[in-house]
Amino acid sequence: MVKRVEIGEPADLTANQLVQQLAEGNLSAEAVTKACLARIEALEPTVHAWAHYDAQQAIMQAKEADRRRMQGLPLGPLHGVPVGLKDIIDARGLPTENGTPLDAGNRPLEDAALTQRLRNAGAIILGKTVTCELAYFHPRGTTNPHNPKRTPGGSSSGSAAAVAAGMVPFAVGTQTNGSVIRPAAFCGVVGYKPSFGAVPRTGVLKASQSLDHIGFFARSVEDVALAATVMGPDDKDPGCTINPGPLLGTAMSDPLINPDLAMVHTPFSERLDATTAAGLAEVVDALGGQATQTELPAVFGRGAGWLATIMASEMARNLNHYAERGPEHISDEFKALMDQGNKTSAVDYLAARDMQQVLVDSLEPLFERFDAIMTPATIGEAPADLSSTGDPIFCTLWTFCGLPAVTLPLLTGPNNMPVGVQLVGPRGQDAKLLRTARWVLAQCSIDKETK
Repeated sequence: MVKRVEIGEPADLTANQLVQQLAEGNLSAEAVTKACLARIEALEPTVHAWAHYDAQQAIMQAKEADRRRMQGLPLGPLHGVPVGLKDIIDARGLPTENGTPLDAGNRPLEDAALTQRLRNAGAIILGKTVTCELAYFHPRGTTNPHNPKRTPGGSSSGSAAAVAAGMVPFAVGTQTNGSVIRPAAFCGVVGYKPSFGAVPRTGVLKASQSLDHIGFFARSVEDVALAATVMGPDDKDPGCTINPGPLLGTAMSDPLINPDLAMVHTPFSERLDATTAAGLAEVVDALGGQATQTELPAVFGRGAGWLATIMASEMARNLNHYAERGPEHISDEFKALMDQGNKTSAVDYLAARDMQQVLVDSLEPLFERFDAIMTPATIGEAPADLSSTGDPIFCTLWTFCGLPAVTLPLLTGPNNMPVGVQLVGPRGQDAKLLRTARWVLAQCSIDKETK
């Protein structure tokens, strides 16, 4: 296990704590940024979470943030808070290399839309976190901070690991299948995948435009809600149309009545390991009568195949030029995906696209009865295999349907590794989902204290 280095309080504070301390002048943005950089210097040789970070540029941003506060200028909701961006998200002044040597040295001239929103909110762009090759399955060397012999998950490997190691209070990733929820669960942090269409993707590597989501990693539900203040429609991204409202205020509030949860058994539940299954049963017990065992209709068993069809087709269309330009630099996994996509018929692709809305509609009766779905985030703890990012199957259906999801670090595996519990809500009701997630954490904490 990587040992945390004691370098002072700032790097250990949550994003919300930092915002308060910075606004009150008890901390400077420069001190916070330097503390995060020191944590990176101490742990990066083992964790390998960062593709690029520029200490000098980060400190310059922090000094500018301090100048604004000293001059009494308006401060944004993320004033002075350092953040890491997955290395498929453009940020001016930093490379965007997309996890492939074919993009080595690529430096965008403009920020991605979400990067600009983060800057406008006062965040300090610390650097770019490691991603798998072209945001698919082939990992690029990041380790799990809880055990360097185990995978952190992917493809947002570096973002999850950086937050888990205390290098940044929050980080941004993307999910096309399970690339936010799975690494967050493996690394023991809160991961939040907003509703499809809630965060702009302009300036982010386009893998599968019908499935690509932006997501957030942090140490608490309140922090992912704060980080996602960049959410909202973007006229440059035709798929970004949802504005789910005041996330942080709702997440911090208490529900008027206790939420009802559907403990959903998916058609893939046989993949769940015994320890995680037992842990989920304990969570259901802790929630008392507020969690009800529920089965999904059998048609959901085909959802993984439909997602695979869409993902392969759209990624082949958008990214096949990499395989053509430099096949010697492309992994066998990615070549196989391109081959699958190039062979997919238009009929199969369009049929799979149609089924996205069909499955969403079929969940309406369930969401009329329950506030959220509770389900595993992963089949178990992180595998002891750095050549793999783990099985994303318990994320697949919710990505396919474009529903908001959050994973909470509630369980522990047989090798003392963290395991997440996932909550899923109706599309566009992200704020309510985060409030429910915070309530679940509180209930499980109470249950632990009484045992």
